[in-house]
Amino acid sequence: GFPPDFPTWGRLLNDAVDYMQLYPERVLWPGLAISLTVLSINYLGDGLRDALDPRIRGR
Repeated sequence: GFPPDFPTWGRLLNDAVDYMQLYPERVLWPGLAISLTVLSINYLGDGLRDALDPRIRGR
């Protein structure tokens, strides 16, 4: 894994949970970044499947 001092979105989100009542935006931005990244990868995978899968070309 990453070294403990390396900032990752998961670590930022985990650290921000303790301050959620005082600073809700500290949870919002890493959570939004993770959600948008996962959603983008899913859409990319769906698009590649639609473009490259020969079984669904005729539809």
